Amino acid sequence: MKGNRHQKIVELVETYEIETQEELADRLRSEGYRVTQATVSRDIRQLNLSKVSAGGGKQKYVILKQEDNLIGEKYIRVLKDGFVSMDRAQNILVIKTVAGMAMAVAAAIDTMKLEEIVGSIAGDDTIMAAVRTNEDTEAVMEKIRKVLM
Repeated sequence: MKGNRHQKIVELVETYEIETQEELADRLRSEGYRVTQATVSRDIRQLNLSKVSAGGGKQKYVILKQEDNLIGEKYIRVLKDGFVSMDRAQNILVIKTVAGMAMAVAAAIDTMKLEEIVGSIAGDDTIMAAVRTNEDTEAVMEKIRKVLM
């Protein structure tokens, strides 16, 4: 039953610009599903639904696919709020953050799933990321700049 409901949610989200949990619950009920707000909330988490701008000041639910290397709005906000600067030392990327934000910014960058980054460590206000090659370091910096715009 949950599988069928999840399939219907995917169909509804792809067909309509659904702004709220209540609207999603109403559409499910009109399709014959008996759901509560708690059930819909749980389904949203399990399906990895996220709200994005739909234009005109409205938002809508979309399905974020892990393999798409998408960075969620929450992580974009963390990256923008915590980022101070970045520089490179050959294939080592050094990112400066607001005091206490390095781990959160590193987590945001991790969600980008950049293949060029082999690994990173975060302190209080500094992140050091090991990048595969010197050329890849510049590419990673450019990808981070795009998110910061």
